[in-house]
Amino acid sequence: MLKKDKSKVKQNWFVRNLKDLLWAAVIAIIIRSLFMEPFHIPSGSMVPELLVGDYLFVTKWDYGYSRHSFPLSFPPFSGRILERAPQRGDIVVFKNPEDNSTDYIKRVMALPGETVQMKKGRLYINGQLIERKMLGLYQDTSSGRTNTLVMYEETLPEGKKHQILELNDSQPLDDTGLITVPEGTFFAMGDNRDNSKDSRALSVGVVPFENLVGKARFIFYSNNGYSPFLFFWNWNKSIRWKRLFKGLTI
Repeated sequence: MLKKDKSKVKQNWFVRNLKDLLWAAVIAIIIRSLFMEPFHIPSGSMVPELLVGDYLFVTKWDYGYSRHSFPLSFPPFSGRILERAPQRGDIVVFKNPEDNSTDYIKRVMALPGETVQMKKGRLYINGQLIERKMLGLYQDTSSGRTNTLVMYEETLPEGKKHQILELNDSQPLDDTGLITVPEGTFFAMGDNRDNSKDSRALSVGVVPFENLVGKARFIFYSNNGYSPFLFFWNWNKSIRWKRLFKGLTI
């Protein structure tokens, strides 16, 4: 009788813990789908705003919800619920239209109905040359080697300012035809202009609203790659302390 009781106790313990794990998973999915989700920056396309090794939170409610708001883009429905369009200058995460699965993070530069063109490295929106002011040189190591780039402060038509990088004004994506942004889409670019695959490239193009995942808000952790997080004795060398909980220029 005692052995049977012990077996029941073990079984009940297993069932209780399994239920707790399932509830924790459900709560985590709800939070990631409706509220916010962490993302890791693997490339240098948004340098200097975002560095390789930054970890940031992306909020989901800003633009409403599509199937891409949910893990694995499930359930499969079309369009957006409670849709709100992004604003110029927002840093957003979206699914690359090429495969509808790869996460990209870029800055929204043009809205539906507007025109965009690059001429010799200069950006034109609705025929207006976007102002930029040279700030100095920047040593970019995101590609694995050190590149000396020119840093500019770019001022958008509404007055928002952010920093961009240019190697020079004669790179492959520094000249484009005149692009009209269709309704229901937006035009996004990386701040590291000569190291960014974005809406200027045919393999990406304009991004449908449906592909928006959310709005990038702030960095909660940043590691320069010197050492994994678990090696706490190297934290002083690996963690970029000044970037922790840093808000973004949006």
